[in-house]
Amino acid sequence: MSVSITLSFYVARQFTAMVLSMIAALTGLVSLFDFIDLLRRVATKPNVPTSVVLEIAGLHVPFFVMDILPFGVLLGGIVCFWRLTRSSELIVARAAGISAWQFLAAPLACAILIGTLATGALSPLSSMMYRRAEVLDQTYLSTGGGKLTLNGGDLWLRQIDTGLVPHGVAILHARAIHMQGRVRLELQAISIFRLDDRDRLLVRVEAPSGWLGDGAWILVDASTILPDHLPRPAGRISLPTDLTLSRVEESFASPDTLSVWALPGFIRLLDRSGFSSLRHRLHFQTLLALPILAGTMALVSAGFSMRPTRRGGVARMIGSGVAAGFALFSISKIAEQFGESGALPTVMAAWAPTCAGLCLAVSLLLHLEDG
Repeated sequence: MSVSITLSFYVARQFTAMVLSMIAALTGLVSLFDFIDLLRRVATKPNVPTSVVLEIAGLHVPFFVMDILPFGVLLGGIVCFWRLTRSSELIVARAAGISAWQFLAAPLACAILIGTLATGALSPLSSMMYRRAEVLDQTYLSTGGGKLTLNGGDLWLRQIDTGLVPHGVAILHARAIHMQGRVRLELQAISIFRLDDRDRLLVRVEAPSGWLGDGAWILVDASTILPDHLPRPAGRISLPTDLTLSRVEESFASPDTLSVWALPGFIRLLDRSGFSSLRHRLHFQTLLALPILAGTMALVSAGFSMRPTRRGGVARMIGSGVAAGFALFSISKIAEQFGESGALPTVMAAWAPTCAGLCLAVSLLLHLEDG
């Protein structure tokens, strides 16, 4: 018993070190390409300093770690188990009567623990940094459009407003929003601040209600307030906008900018407001499934890389393991598209690829262990 425990800890240590190294290497590679892409985007904006590009690229790193983690576990596990098999350490252990299930229990637990830490601890950090990166991207790299957020039931919108000055800005705030029959967005208790290109207030507009029309915000019973003046009734006001109902839904906080702890509350907020929460529900279930997916990748890597080298076909087996991992990734993306469209329940879309990979891994190990 003590021998199997010692061996399990040894294999777990080798596995964890290789997985973390692989995650770091893959993240560094993806971050490099991301930095190059940001440099390409900033090439037409000479006033944007390189430090901003570096900051945005750095803020993207935890987000890439979350995306790469399953592949890091798969590739790190394949390299780890292949090295242990090539050095005959696992072969000797199995010849001594130690089952593969015994020395794989510790690496499996480590993979699940890594996935759990990523979901519970890295996800809040990733969402916070990614949200900051989006703000910097919107401020320095994006052109046109508006910045729209939903916070505690209040709607905040910043958009271009050329109605008063050539480079004006309008900031819209509504204390309540509601989707009427999925065809009309209604607002209540509306305040609009129309600013010039130097962010100086030109006029403030107040209205008890309004809605998003065809290419404009329509305000009813509105009143205007000029600086140092009393309110003056203005009746119905139309404020041009390039937003549509679909763009409003897409502009709400991206699931990637919300941690696993904040998603349930935001999903309830979207449901109360009448908006679709499919993307956020799917992302929440995907985060919950991440620890199991990491454990599945660990078992898949073991099933494809623990074949004795004397039997040949090692390169083919390792290549098959990598191909299986990418196939699982493709299936998960297809299921994600079905989940976002509503064709599949979000729970099934998030968990089905993980369960399929787990069945594959268990069948491989059973064949390897029992023939």
